[in-house]
Amino acid sequence: MSDTILAIALEFIDVVVPIAKIGDLYPGGWEQCLLDYSALLGRRVWYDQYLFRDGAMSPSEVKLLVEGWAVLGFEANETRKGQLYWKDLCVVESRHGGPTRPCGWLAYDAARRIAHLAGTGPGILAWRGRPSPALQVASRQRRLGQQA
Repeated sequence: MSDTILAIALEFIDVVVPIAKIGDLYPGGWEQCLLDYSALLGRRVWYDQYLFRDGAMSPSEVKLLVEGWAVLGFEANETRKGQLYWKDLCVVESRHGGPTRPCGWLAYDAARRIAHLAGTGPGILAWRGRPSPALQVASRQRRLGQQA
């Protein structure tokens, strides 16, 4: 098994956002997102190499989280062939069947209650108490590579 963290644990109701999308749309990019959520990392918020996860215990709280991302310029939904899909983020109810609408970029494992970026295999799990030091190093290396 790879030592790369490539899956996120799911709890209650999750809001999942691709880190690449955060880099593109979040004011100040990925690094600013980490700063803005620093008090919640390893508590309510965690991430792997590709996905950022926030969550709540009620639909009304999740609605506020989704609206917060929308204020930042993220488009929650798109319609394809008359069907509503998640676009820049995805809401997952892991205890009630997974993504609440189709989400092509998210792979969901109901038995393990985890998610990972579609097209990647799950590796070590990111969950409470993480991100781990190894993931922080990988994030720093990715950032330095982008600055070069």
